[in-house]
This record gives sequence, structure tokens and C-alpha cells, in this order.
Amino acid sequence: MATATKTTKKTVSEEFAVIKTGGKQYRVAVGDSIKIEKMKGEFKKGDSVSFSEVLLTDDGKNTLIGTPFIEGAKVEATVDMVGRAPKVLVIKYKQKSRYMKKNGHRQPYMKVKITSIK
Repeated sequence: MATATKTTKKTVSEEFAVIKTGGKQYRVAVGDSIKIEKMKGEFKKGDSVSFSEVLLTDDGKNTLIGTPFIEGAKVEATVDMVGRAPKVLVIKYKQKSRYMKKNGHRQPYMKVKITSIK
């Protein structure tokens, strides 16, 4: 009895970049949608966002690596959604001393779609 294996190739765009925002690094390609830390300023759905801290770009033939950033490189994106993550509860408790503190936190985030890599 033979088992059939199905292999699926994930289509990866040849052109990609590595950007830094919110203290994290993201590998992005045109058409990708990523969830990032909320940026300073007022943003709403449809606004344009530019990332100038580009660490690496690759177009399939040439790879540019910044030290630490690439001069003149830019990644353009549009804001898809501005929201807040589900609530995380933080509880501090000390037994036998009648001490309990309960605190909640919702982390703000932005969902952006990459439109171009320059």
C-alpha cells in the first residue's frame, strides 16, 4: 500500500525587505499584510505609512545589507486596521495577607499592507 504525498510550494515573492518598527524586525514583500506595534500619531484606515528603517533589501539578484540601515531605502504601506488586542489579565496575590491586585491591559496595534519597496 503506497501513500501519496502532496507537496505544495509556497510562492514567495523574489523581492523582499527587512524593516524595523516598534522594536521588532519584519520580513516583508509587496502584498504582505503584517500586524505591527501602533505608531505615534493619528492613523485611520486607508492612510499611507512609510518605513525608512530598512535593514536589508533583496530583488532576487542583488542583496543590499545596511549598516545598520540602507540609505535612501523606503517601504510604503497602507493602514488596513487600527485596533487593540484581547485583554490580558495581570493578577498579583499574596496568600494569608489579604493582598490581591487585578490589572488588565489591551495592547494597541496596526495592521498594514505593504504596497511598494523602493
